[in-house]
Amino acid sequence: MPNSLVELAASIVSSHASVNVMTTEELLQEIQKVYAALQQLETVGVAPEATEEKKAPVMTLRKAFQADQVYCMICGKGGMKTLTRHLNQVHGITPREYRKQFNIPATQSLTAKNFSEKRRQTALDRGLADNLAKARAVRAEKLQAKKPTAKKALKKKG
Repeated sequence: MPNSLVELAASIVSSHASVNVMTTEELLQEIQKVYAALQQLETVGVAPEATEEKKAPVMTLRKAFQADQVYCMICGKGGMKTLTRHLNQVHGITPREYRKQFNIPATQSLTAKNFSEKRRQTALDRGLADNLAKARAVRAEKLQAKKPTAKKALKKKG
């Protein structure tokens, strides 16, 4: 990792020069331009990610959440069925932070409506709700069976 702006500028220009043919004069000019740009960025001291968080939404809430697809209100990317992975990988934020940033109600799903409905219907077709209810009943029975034995153990000690 380069320690100074000069080393960083040289590294950037050498990467650029390895792909493009450049004369000595062009190399020197390129180093000067890159160095000046890096100095300017350093004096400003604002990271691009910091300004990204405080931006106004790219689109309205109604346009962002459509029936067939979902759009990101930060960058405007669309064509997604769900936003969670995009928010985490591209913007490094959680759905909770995203909701807070754009005042999205908790009742608003971060998925496309048709996608959610299709998954719900698949779960119903497979009987997942029934299986879940059965599993909960078995678990409740096991918990009830353990409770009386715990009370008997306390009586024996006392």
